[in-house]
Amino acid sequence: MKRGQTLIMLLVFMIIAITVTTAATALILVNSASAQKMEGGIIAYSVAESGIENGLLRLLRNPFYTGETLNLDEGTATITVTGSNPYTITSTGQSGSFTRVLQVVVNYNGNMTIASWNET
Repeated sequence: MKRGQTLIMLLVFMIIAITVTTAATALILVNSASAQKMEGGIIAYSVAESGIENGLLRLLRNPFYTGETLNLDEGTATITVTGSNPYTITSTGQSGSFTRVLQVVVNYNGNMTIASWNET
């Protein structure tokens, strides 16, 4: 093989290696951004769930409870209670730019029974 052919083959292999490395790096960056978004959504869901649990406890102690804003380390849960037997508890969890909303329907006749638990 002549010296010029070896140089051309080396150049082709280098271009292939750079292309593969660039594609792998781009894939890693896309997956990292996706994982961060998923984590933000999970944290917002957890905050909303904390708001629901707080609302259930408060409603159990006080049947006239109408809601509140609950500040947590991870975010803020805005709790609203509407209706009267069944009660509807809605909790909006916010963590950064992520928001998740949970809604629970509860029957309360001396003891509390959860009729439904949904994400809206």
